[in-house]
Amino acid sequence: MASFQYIIKDAKGIRVEGAVKATTMDEAIDKLTKEGSIIISVKSASEGAFQGKLSLFEKVLLTIHKIRTGVGLKTLVFFTRQMSTMFSAGLTIEKSLSNLAKEEKSNKFRKVLEKLANDIKKGFSLSESMEQHPGVFNSLYISLVKAGEVSGTLHTVLDELSDYLEKIEDTRRKVWSAMAYPIFILCFLVVVVWGLFYFIIPMFADVYASFNANLPAPTLVAIAISNLIREHVFFTFLGLLAVAMAFFLFYLSDRGRYIVDRITLKIPVIGNLLENSIMSKFARTFSILMYAGVPIMETMELVENVVQNAVIETAVRKARVMVKEGYSVAGAFKKTGVFPSTLLQLMATGEETGDLDSLLRKAGDFHQKLVDSVIERLTSLIEPLMIILMAGMVGYIIIIIYLPIFNLGLAMQSGLK
Repeated sequence: MASFQYIIKDAKGIRVEGAVKATTMDEAIDKLTKEGSIIISVKSASEGAFQGKLSLFEKVLLTIHKIRTGVGLKTLVFFTRQMSTMFSAGLTIEKSLSNLAKEEKSNKFRKVLEKLANDIKKGFSLSESMEQHPGVFNSLYISLVKAGEVSGTLHTVLDELSDYLEKIEDTRRKVWSAMAYPIFILCFLVVVVWGLFYFIIPMFADVYASFNANLPAPTLVAIAISNLIREHVFFTFLGLLAVAMAFFLFYLSDRGRYIVDRITLKIPVIGNLLENSIMSKFARTFSILMYAGVPIMETMELVENVVQNAVIETAVRKARVMVKEGYSVAGAFKKTGVFPSTLLQLMATGEETGDLDSLLRKAGDFHQKLVDSVIERLTSLIEPLMIILMAGMVGYIIIIIYLPIFNLGLAMQSGLK
């Protein structure tokens, strides 16, 4: 009996993704339609139901679905480590999942574990069961579990996968810790500036009006913005929300995402941090897939889906085509002009020695050290830079407010002379 992946809308109109066991495609379709579902896509598990380009609307639905059903990376790391330990100790997968479900504090993830245990009882493999929860388990995770099942080394793969996820989580934590302070300062700055425009500037505007004096152009602009914010609070908020939504939809489009990701990588210091973080993730993902025995073409396809940057994804896609045409792996990646020389040299050496997974792991560690180094420099520089930025912005607005008073004082001085 084969497994078929599907994307459907159920009787309530909710988008659902998962897998169904059936002898033929027609039987799988019959099972789904009997439940009153509207079928969007049904494909053999070997093809993958989620491959190919999605429309913008489908991307929005998929994003919402992942937000609604997803769990934190820390939760997934702990689950993978516990599964590896229990499975190595001799417990069955079903028993391991049932034990973890009883101890799980998150209602959302507990329901996922219970569903996994029930699917195992019905005869699904662990990877097939996980395919029904794309918001929790990504394609990389599922492919590694599948490779472990086929090779009979599931406990080893789970152990390697938990190490990999821990390193990814550690990198993400370090990046966010470096970005948390500037994000907080910028949010605080927005609140301060909004307070100045909403409360302070109108008070001075009334004073200026009583003088009937000609105001400098910067002050007139500040008063106009203040009036706009005070008189149209709802529409101002609605406008900002519309801009945020437009940016979100633009970023979901292929072209928009490529433009934003390309600009992000060119930002001084921040771009370097993100690039090294992506390269560390790329090398480690490639390494663990090669270690698990996943074929090279499938490995490159999976790596493309996990780097989470359109520029790097495009480069990996081009390299995959070149490898299919007969190029070496290192040669194909070099021709894209995106990957750093150190990574390419280690990759080329790994191909020559047959030790590609080990050298890619070293490349991942190397780029992780670069990430740590950049974060240390950022930590020491960000605080004074943010204070200067905040002081400069607030000081500029205050100067604009007081500029007419300075002009008035100069006018009175010249009159007395």
